[in-house]
Amino acid sequence: MICEILSIGTELLMGQVANTDAQYISRRLSALGISVYHHTVVGDNVLRVKDALSTALSRSDIVITTGGLGPTEDDLTKETVAEYLSLSLVMHEESLLRIKKRIEGYGSVMTENNIKQAYIPETAIVMPNDCGTAPGCIIEKESKTVAILPGPPREMQDMFEKQLFPYLEKKSGETLVSRYLHIFGVGESLIETKLKDLFHLGTPTLALYCSTSETTARLSVMVKNEKDADAILDPVENEIRKRMGNALYAEGINETMPTTVLRMLKERNKRVSFAESCTGGMLASSLVDISGASDVFDMSFVTYSNEAKSRILGVDPGLLRAFGAVSPECARAMAIGAREKSQADYALSITGIAGPDGGTAEKPVGLVYIGIADKEGGYAHKFLFKGSRDQVRLSSVKHALNLLRLTLLNADDR
Repeated sequence: MICEILSIGTELLMGQVANTDAQYISRRLSALGISVYHHTVVGDNVLRVKDALSTALSRSDIVITTGGLGPTEDDLTKETVAEYLSLSLVMHEESLLRIKKRIEGYGSVMTENNIKQAYIPETAIVMPNDCGTAPGCIIEKESKTVAILPGPPREMQDMFEKQLFPYLEKKSGETLVSRYLHIFGVGESLIETKLKDLFHLGTPTLALYCSTSETTARLSVMVKNEKDADAILDPVENEIRKRMGNALYAEGINETMPTTVLRMLKERNKRVSFAESCTGGMLASSLVDISGASDVFDMSFVTYSNEAKSRILGVDPGLLRAFGAVSPECARAMAIGAREKSQADYALSITGIAGPDGGTAEKPVGLVYIGIADKEGGYAHKFLFKGSRDQVRLSSVKHALNLLRLTLLNADDR
């Protein structure tokens, strides 16, 4: 089935509000094997909404609208859709009572314009709003499905998950089962070369999605029963793991390098500390953002100046004069100092030139040294990252965590 998302609201066209609704709906529909071919944004104008609806219905099986369900005069989605489909609006008494109860719960009095929210196109299936006042609805007409959802993300997501998703799942009759394999530090072109024959299997399908320093390989198959998916996906996933080796670091849509490293530290009952310069606390934040970080994270030092590196981490001032702050010697000393100060099992350090200024021919912008220390000592790795200041810093954080991940794996093999 093909779906089009019709986002209604002048505020979206003007860039005053980000259209997160369309992104959310598209992602969730993919789980049902429903293809979204178009996102359309249109302002609060009856003629333009009708025109957009006409186009959407001409090329899609399902049209999902968001926005325009409020109590004000420019909230005209239900009225416009009903008129276009030659349906009358009728009062839905249950919705009226729900609206009245919710408004009174706010300590307010229901006004005349709130009453209009309880009018629903005849024949529509009503979707109650558990997070707001405006109900949504589903209309089936001439083999087409039109679903009308509220615009506020919290209201839309709640209604979508509780009511529209189950409805469409039953309608589709099949489920898209996907696995997400996360690969770090290998370019997309090399991954494609290594997995070339797997892209032509047909079933399951294989697609690559790239982000900073990593790539996600998505394996997908349509099945009537989710249990049937394992027999199809397992052999291909195992082959990908074999070919990518340790570069494949995790499986799961919500897995990231920080969640993976945190889990690995927990499993091994190890703790880590950080010493950061150019990343200014980003490395620590990447772990602390995750629930359960206190089980593995001890402390972090942000030592931006040379004086701080010496005073707090014990980096020899002579070393800094001889090699500079952006050097393997400094990165190693920072990691060793952080571990000694914290008594953690491992310590990571980052020092580099994030830019856009400060680079030289000898030490260009993007040059970063990442150090790691354990009970046996410390060492440093050199990296040269491309991109903006933020991209250099983010790459540094990800590569530091990956260095710790590989160190933990190597320790397992000893």
